[in-house]
Amino acid sequence: MKPKTKSIIQFVVLLGLGILLVWLAFSQVANEKDKIISAFKNADYFWVFISSLIAFFSHVIRAYRWNYLLEPLGHKVSFVNSTAAVFICYFANYGIPRMGEISRCTIVDRYEKVPFQVGFGTVVTERIVDTILLLVIFGLTLLFQYAELYGLSSEYIFDPMQKKFSDMSGTKLAILGILLGGVIAAFVVLRKKIAGKLKGKFGNIIKGFFEGLSSIRNIKNFWSFVGLSILIWTMYFYSSYTCMKALPETSVIGHKEVLTIMLFGTLGIVFTPGGLGAYHLIVAGILVYYGVDKAPAAAFPWLIWTSQFLIISVTGLISLALLPIINKKRNVVQH
Repeated sequence: MKPKTKSIIQFVVLLGLGILLVWLAFSQVANEKDKIISAFKNADYFWVFISSLIAFFSHVIRAYRWNYLLEPLGHKVSFVNSTAAVFICYFANYGIPRMGEISRCTIVDRYEKVPFQVGFGTVVTERIVDTILLLVIFGLTLLFQYAELYGLSSEYIFDPMQKKFSDMSGTKLAILGILLGGVIAAFVVLRKKIAGKLKGKFGNIIKGFFEGLSSIRNIKNFWSFVGLSILIWTMYFYSSYTCMKALPETSVIGHKEVLTIMLFGTLGIVFTPGGLGAYHLIVAGILVYYGVDKAPAAAFPWLIWTSQFLIISVTGLISLALLPIINKKRNVVQH
């Protein structure tokens, strides 16, 4: 299958999943339509603006932090190009999840001559750092919200799974076991072919990838990098927290509860383009669990998601338009 065809199929499938989850989210609050519209009308958009501003600067800081990983490898990307690449990255992820990372590395390869595989290695390093910080957030949530976390897990994960497996017949379980065994057997049979792919041209790509991945060991200002990483996630947190102030019903939600919402909301973004549907369903469910009425609970994720989408769309499109112009002038000046 051609990469372009594969990307189109992936986009259609994920978009379809997102639309399905959006429909599911709306179907649960169909009777609350007037109250949801009223919540949007009565929202304090000053706090939405503050939330959006915080999110905007978190992306700018991420772009600035990128050079901490690239410099040890002998590359320094201009702040304008790195910022534009990050905004285009987020914009592309609204189409196909993780496509943004490819776009980001392609941009610095084209305009800054950073080899794609090296740039991609640094982006993966960023994702590893993000995962570590997400685990820290999970630890803090576990510390301050253990009872709530356990209740949420039981209500939305463990109880439905237990019911699903208890309803599953022996035949279905046998089919599941056969499929799992088939995957393991295929890996054993194809292991030599997989090993062969790691050599030659593909092996050079892997080598460059790990070169980028190892850049974190050679960071000159390591603690500055750590501080910026913590600052980025702190800004993510306060972007959610300040947006809570936009609705009277969610303004009472405290720091501990926002930790839980941010944790599960971040996981929801992974499943569909930009978290479409999944983020809204998860966050609304958590807010209802915390005692917020269905209407404002359904309105809040759309309020913050739409504001973030508008920022990324505008900045992403502006970046796409300006990058060739800026770099043409820059190359003329350098020459």
